[in-house]
Order: sequence, then structure tokens, then C-alpha cells
Amino acid sequence: MTLSIHQTSVPVFVQGLKGLKGVLTKAAAQAEAKGWAPEALLQARLYPDMFPLLRQVQIATDFAKGCCARLAGHEVPAWDDVETDFPGLIARVERAIAYVEGLDPAAFAGAEDRDISLTRRGETTVVKGLAYLQTQAQPNFFFHLTTAYAVLRHNGVEVGKKDYLGTA
Repeated sequence: MTLSIHQTSVPVFVQGLKGLKGVLTKAAAQAEAKGWAPEALLQARLYPDMFPLLRQVQIATDFAKGCCARLAGHEVPAWDDVETDFPGLIARVERAIAYVEGLDPAAFAGAEDRDISLTRRGETTVVKGLAYLQTQAQPNFFFHLTTAYAVLRHNGVEVGKKDYLGTA
């Protein structure tokens, strides 16, 4: 059985994003029910030199949309990082899901060998699509996804593995 680059990217990102949406939804509901200040959760971090929850979610969505756009041969849509509350973050995750799911699977044809140009800190590198997906985009996506989950769990939000996996 042969898998396409679309099959190995889009469904993986969508499942992770749906889990993230569920975790954020539970966090917002629990904060309200327990009288917690939502800002405390949104600004929480696992360690002082790490990004807070708010930024972890923004970066996770950026990796999902950015990877899929590049693999499909599209320009990466630029989204301002303006979210300040749970409804805003949830809307951003929903927007990322819609964007990724809306890409034409045919656009991914040949993406494993497509040159992907990445510019970071002013330096441009070029990698092949499959290597980009497997060694950069998905690992970074899962790092920020897991960190967002861990921040909430560490701060008492009642979520578990099924929530993280998007199967709850």
C-alpha cells in the first residue's frame, strides 16, 4: 500500500488540532466553573524560558497550516497573533482545521520531492518536502501541541490522553 504525502500530513494535523480544540474547550469551561482567571491559564508556562499557552497554540496552528500550504505548493497564509482569550484561540484552531482540510489533495502530488524554502533568522535553507514534513514540521507541531496540553494539565485542567488524541 502506498501512502500519499497528503495522507501522511493533513489527517495527522487535523486530528492533533481537533484534540487541541477539545482541550482548550475543556480548559475554558473548567476555568469558568471553578472561578479561575482564564488569563492565568493563557499565560501559564511550564518553565520561565518557555512560551505561554497562548503562544504554544499559535505556533502549533502555524506549523499545521504552514506545512500543508508548502507541501501543496501554496504561499503560507499570514495570520496575526492577536488572540487573547479562549474563544479566540479556539477560533484560530478551527480556522487552521478548515484551511488544512480545504486544500486540494491533488495539489500535494509530488510534494515529497518538492523543494521547500524556509527562512529562519534571516537564513534560507531548502529541504525536500518529505524531509520537511518528517523532520521539521510534524515534530515541531507535536512539540507545541504537547506543551499546550501539558501546561493545562499541570495547572489542574482535567484532561487526559483521549482529549490530547482528539478521541474523547
